[in-house]
Amino acid sequence: MVPLYQAKAEFFRMLGHPVRIRVLELLQDGPMPVRDLLAAIEIERSSLSQQLAVLRRSGIVVGVREGDTVMYSLAGPDVAELMRAARRILTELITGQQDLLAELRDADADATAGSPA
Repeated sequence: MVPLYQAKAEFFRMLGHPVRIRVLELLQDGPMPVRDLLAAIEIERSSLSQQLAVLRRSGIVVGVREGDTVMYSLAGPDVAELMRAARRILTELITGQQDLLAELRDADADATAGSPA
């Protein structure tokens, strides 16, 4: 049996590709055909196909054939929530970095203003 922390690491490793993340972001709005994913991501069909296969094998994306089109969708609402949580975390991290940068700039300006020319 695989320890939970190892299974989580494998899950996050599976997410560790920009195209896969972009696909998940796009699918938050609902099912999309491959042609729309291709247009939005602007990569070669074979590259998109490889990344969709990884997402399908992981079970977080499902593909359903409708005529000659395959419609992709998130396997459940938890994936969309994960993407929203990642956005919130990144927003907080970036805001914190911007605050730190502003403090550094203020300290640098104070040091420069106090030093003789």
